[in-house]
Formats: sequence, C-alpha cells, structure tokens
Amino acid sequence: MDRIICIVGPTASGKTRLSVALAQALDGEVVSFDSMQVYRRMDIGTAKPTPEEMRGVPHHMIDVIDPRESFSVSRYCEMADPIVRDILRRGRTVILVGGTGLYVDSLIAGREFAPQPADGQRAALERQADALGMEAMLDRLRTVDPETAAALHPSNRKRILRALEVYERTGVPISEHNRRTQSLSPKYAPLWLGTDYADRSLLWQRIAARADAMLAGGLREELAALTALGLSRDSTALQAIGYKELLDDPTTAREKIIFRSRQYAKRQRTWFRRNPSIHWLYADNKAFEEIFSDARQLISFFDTAER
Repeated sequence: MDRIICIVGPTASGKTRLSVALAQALDGEVVSFDSMQVYRRMDIGTAKPTPEEMRGVPHHMIDVIDPRESFSVSRYCEMADPIVRDILRRGRTVILVGGTGLYVDSLIAGREFAPQPADGQRAALERQADALGMEAMLDRLRTVDPETAAALHPSNRKRILRALEVYERTGVPISEHNRRTQSLSPKYAPLWLGTDYADRSLLWQRIAARADAMLAGGLREELAALTALGLSRDSTALQAIGYKELLDDPTTAREKIIFRSRQYAKRQRTWFRRNPSIHWLYADNKAFEEIFSDARQLISFFDTAER
C-alpha cells in the first residue's frame, strides 16, 4: 500500500509542525506544495521551515527555483511526482504539506497538462496581442475553442494566449484537453488531514503574530536582496504576500500583510472545504500533543481500512 498523507489548511494553522512530527513518527519525508517556498532566497516571507523546525526530516520542493524564474502547477507536478514515487519506492511515508490547493490536487490526480509552447510561440502571440488587441485575440479563440472563449473576458490575457498556444501546438482545444484529464481516475489515494481553528479569531491572532515576526526577522532586508537581483515588482516571486505590500508602501505594510493573509486564508478554506475526504483537526484550546494524537489515531484507522 502506498503511504501518502496530505496535510492541508489555511496559512498559520500549524501544518509545518504536524508534518515534521508525523514524518518522524512514520519514517517519512516531507514534500511541500507551497507555490512560493519553491523559490530560493525567500525564506522569511514564505515562512519556510528552518533547519531547527525540520528536525532532520528530509524536505523536498523547497528552494528549488531561482526567484527570477516563473513557476506553474504543471512544472510543480513535473518536479514533485518523481520525488513522491522515489520516496514510496524506498518504502517510506510521503508527507505532503502546504497551502496551495491547486498544486496538491493536481499532483494527487495525476493530472496531465497541455504541452508548453514551442520556442518563440508565446512571444509571437504576445506581439500579436499588442498589435491587434485582446478582443481580436479572443475572437480568434472563439473560432477554434468557443467553449473556452465563452468563459473568458478580454482582460484575461494570460489564459486567452495560453488557450491559443495549446491549440496551435496540438490542434486540440484546451477545453477538450482538460476534459480528458478530468476523466482519469486519481493517481494516488492519500489520507487527507486538515489543520484549522474553529474560532476564526484565533487564526487571525496567529496571522498577525506571524506578520510581526517576519517584519522583525528581516523581511525588509530579504526584499532588498531580491530586488538587487533585478526582480521587477511584476515578477511571480514578488507576488507573495509580504513582499508586494512592502513594495507598495512600507508605512502601511503590516496592516496590509495581515489583511491580505486573512483574505488568503479564507480562499484556502473555501478551496479545501470542497474536498469531503479531509479529516479536520481543530487546534482551539488544544495542546499540540492532542492534535498529534488525533492525527495518529486517524492514520491508524486509515491503515486498518486499507488492509
């Protein structure tokens, strides 16, 4: 039986500590599915686990990409899936942990992605969009993929151009490609655990405390080092909460970081609540040892049911 445990939940809900403790108890290795922790040199702003917090447990998919590069769910799956399979091949437990729902859902499903554009293809489409306008590009998409075009607004430049490049590259509309991949059975069957607080105000307190710790711990200096590399404010890496708020206005950054972190936590909750397989562990007025014990009990039930 493949041993995979997925730990999900909103930001600052205690996922990291639980993942390390379970990895130690179950002879496991941690695989992150955080879309920003993949970037090097972004330790404070992405709340990466420190070496002390990792406690000797192998961690994967952290610090694997230069911050000047863009990243995507397809690239994540391409890099993470061989790691998962290697851990399983060695007879160890995979502990998947993070807050980027699209990444983990795609990995577990074994989703197949449309091919990346040929050399120069995206640049050519970008030039055409600049010359003709996005309404004209959307009209072109309507002729080859009316289903996708009907769901897009001309302002959604990225998705319009992606749909066009997929059709140009494969001759198959991206809507049809997505339909084919969604019909496949999931690749893995993990145990899903979720960490959260039933009393939302407790999570808000943790988010505020994390923001203060980041600012006190050198977030401004980390941002300065990143901009010194030549990163523009529009780069994918600098869209992470914390960096963009400091770039916008350092005097109001703390309040905006807290506000946008709350918004992000709400979106994460909405995403994960759609998954009925998640067993939620609420930390309200509970010591960590109780949460850990509850998780171990669920894992024991899962193992028994799989036999």
